Amino acid sequence: MVCVRINAMETKVAKTTFLQRNPIVKDGISIVGFIVAVLIGTFILNNYVFRSYNVVGGSMEGTLSPGDRIIVNRLPVTWAHLRNQHYLPPRGQIIVAENPRFLGHGPDQFIIKRVVAFEGERVVVQDGILTVYNDEFPEGFRPDEDFGGEPKTYTSGEIDVIVPRGEVFVVGDNREGSSSHDSRNGLGTIPLFDIVGPAGVRIYPFNRMRTF
Repeated sequence: MVCVRINAMETKVAKTTFLQRNPIVKDGISIVGFIVAVLIGTFILNNYVFRSYNVVGGSMEGTLSPGDRIIVNRLPVTWAHLRNQHYLPPRGQIIVAENPRFLGHGPDQFIIKRVVAFEGERVVVQDGILTVYNDEFPEGFRPDEDFGGEPKTYTSGEIDVIVPRGEVFVVGDNREGSSSHDSRNGLGTIPLFDIVGPAGVRIYPFNRMRTF
C-alpha cells in the first residue's frame, strides 16, 4: 500500500506544469504581459484615436487660453490614411499640426490654429480684414463671420497669397500685432500631412470644458 501511494504522488507531481510549480514566475509573466498590453494600447490610442496637448502662448486667446488642456481627435486622420488620403479639415476647424518651421528645440513643435483657406484660394489681409477669394466667391468673403464670433475682429498685417496645393492657410484667433505666428507672418501654409487632427474637446479648466 505504501508503494502505491508514493507512485500516485509522483504521478501527480509529474502532471503539474512549470508555472504551477513556480507561482512567482507565473506572476512575473502576468505582470510583464499586462505592461506590454498597456504600452501597446497606449501606442494605438495615441497614434490612431486621440492625443492631448497643453495650449502654450496666447495666439488663440478669445477661444483658448495658455494652460488649457485639449483632446485632439485622431480618428478622422486615421480614417483618411486608411483610404490613402490626407485629412482635409473643414473651414473654420481648429487643428493641431506639426510646425513645418520647427528647428528641433523649444516648445513650438506643435501648433494650434484655425483653418481659413484651402489650396488654390487667394487670401488677402488688408486694413485689418481677412478675405478669401475662390471660384464660388470671386468677389471674396470674410470667413471670420462664419466662425461664431470667436476670432478677434482685427487682423494685423498685409498679405496677398495663393494657398499652394496640398496645404492649408491657418491663423490664430488673436491676430492683433504679433500675438499669433501663423500663415500671415512667417509660419507659412501647413501641408496636409503635418496635421495631427482637429481639436475635439477642452477638458481643462474643468469649469470651461467645451467641444469644438
